[in-house]
Amino acid sequence: MDFGLFIPQGWRHDLLGIDPADQWDTMNSLAQHADAGPWDSLWVYDHFHTVPVPSEEATHEAWTLMAAFAASTSRVKLGQMCTCMSYRNPAHLAKIAATVDIISGGRTQMGIGGGWYEHEWRAYGYGFPPVAERLARLREGVEIFSQAWTTGSATLDGKHYQVDGAIVRPLPLQEGGIPMWIAGGGEKVTLKIAAQYASYTNFAGTLEEFDHKSAVLRGHCEAIGRDFASITRSSNFNTIVAATESEVADRIDALHARVLPFLGETKAGEFVAEYRNGTPAVGTPEQIVERLRERREHGLGYAIHDFPEAAYDRSGIELFEREVLPALA
Repeated sequence: MDFGLFIPQGWRHDLLGIDPADQWDTMNSLAQHADAGPWDSLWVYDHFHTVPVPSEEATHEAWTLMAAFAASTSRVKLGQMCTCMSYRNPAHLAKIAATVDIISGGRTQMGIGGGWYEHEWRAYGYGFPPVAERLARLREGVEIFSQAWTTGSATLDGKHYQVDGAIVRPLPLQEGGIPMWIAGGGEKVTLKIAAQYASYTNFAGTLEEFDHKSAVLRGHCEAIGRDFASITRSSNFNTIVAATESEVADRIDALHARVLPFLGETKAGEFVAEYRNGTPAVGTPEQIVERLRERREHGLGYAIHDFPEAAYDRSGIELFEREVLPALA
């Protein structure tokens, strides 16, 4: 199993209290930590407004960060989980990503999905089309990516996107183009797109749900003659780890106290509820290893972890690196 680390960028209220002038140093310092450590990749989210409620707190833009991390790191892979197809023209995005891949020396990943955060869609003037249209745009966009990164140009007369000989040169450094992580577990469309184009998928849920989505993906692969094993399945995990269960509870309480002034009692309670309810990556190192090992046995090949305290306290990350990663890597 390989592991990725989310870098706090504000979206999950994870830069609260840090002056905007100091936020890049905070993010870049964590990126340097990931680059020097055992992590295979670092990740950011492609969002413009904070969750669980939009606010005036910072949310830094994903592909700007990709370019910055490409220049400031030297080893770790660089991804977004996940880029929203409809936020940028896909031919233009293919060009942006190819440039980032050049800057990074061939380390860029393309996490891509249909998008879901209605508030920011409407606020930025994108409307909010039905899910069928968002997924149709995803399908057309990944076709444009595939052409652009393998041939250097793209032509598509689609329903939602039209490009006519869009030149994307130089090509990405990675042979075959930038790896695509198709995010989402939609069974009729998203996983079918993944079967055709993805190097990685990204979906979560219970073990039963994970097994079901995996079976659907396998079926789509068999229908087109693709080797199911050639696609790595990944999941994201909001993660709090500590030496004892009591300390885990203390860390969750500290998270609640940090977000409470910004979210209010109800939303703050909802925000920390998943941490209190025993998700797979919340607990002691032994507990997390046991749960992730079980996921690995069910076919999970990649785990991407978001530590909500990362901007303030790295001790949880360091404990994870010492006791969880060696047991599963």
